[in-house]
Amino acid sequence: MTRSVAARKPAALISMPTLTILGAVLFWGSSFPAMKAALRVLDPWSIMWLRLTVGSLVLTPVLSRIVPVKAVLTRWRLFLPLAALQPCLYFLLESYALQYTTSAQAGIVAACLPIMVALGAHLFLGERLGRKAYAGLLFSVMGVAWLTLAGTPSGDAPNPLLGNLLELAAMACASGSMLLIKHASERFGPWTITAVQTLVGAVFFLPGIGPLLHVPSADLASVLPVAVYLGSCVTLGAFGLYNIGIARIPASRASVFINLVPVVAVGFAWIFLGETLNSMQLLAACCIFLGVWITQKYA
Repeated sequence: MTRSVAARKPAALISMPTLTILGAVLFWGSSFPAMKAALRVLDPWSIMWLRLTVGSLVLTPVLSRIVPVKAVLTRWRLFLPLAALQPCLYFLLESYALQYTTSAQAGIVAACLPIMVALGAHLFLGERLGRKAYAGLLFSVMGVAWLTLAGTPSGDAPNPLLGNLLELAAMACASGSMLLIKHASERFGPWTITAVQTLVGAVFFLPGIGPLLHVPSADLASVLPVAVYLGSCVTLGAFGLYNIGIARIPASRASVFINLVPVVAVGFAWIFLGETLNSMQLLAACCIFLGVWITQKYA
């Protein structure tokens, strides 16, 4: 009896961070079509300011309890680059990326994030990558290049080459942020990190208030529910859930779940925006997933 109870405990410990990260993936995948719809009405800076301001307002009642201000200010050299990479640069790059490419393509480019995290862990944390892992990395990068070149201009994707490259840069920022979050989680709780990211992001995107003043009230009202969803569910929900998960398992292992983001993004884009991928892009997507799988298997 004692042995069977002890055997069940590790499974319970593993399931909680796994479920939180899967919840984050669901929110992140849904953010691609939601952002695409919002960007039809608002400037990228405006939608990001609304999104992060909503998140900050939701946090306000518990802010004093979850943010140890003195301790955070003491570690500003850690939190400043962390928040600068994500949400500031990450959201800025992704917002502009979605002006030039489809949410489906952007979601698939996001599959490169686990590889970038594995490479960053190798460079900065001393984790080794074998030859097969490097082969998977190269294979996935080739897939991203193929996906980018296979994109054709359309009303929703006027410049897929530029859009996919901007999305790739956003993933580089996200991977750097994940490594810093893993380091910060040794001392600070996940909601402290989430709150700092949200508040710094809201200040960074303050210039977005200007373009909002010129948006017709009817258009603003139509996109406000999307902004509320992005701010409360995606910004707070996804970041909070993921920060909880990554605090409890290795960063490289947590990053594996990001592979599911493009699947969710394509599904939501197909349901709500009617987006599709051509046959070459589908093959390129398979190339990316195969490269990610090889890298994660042999990392």
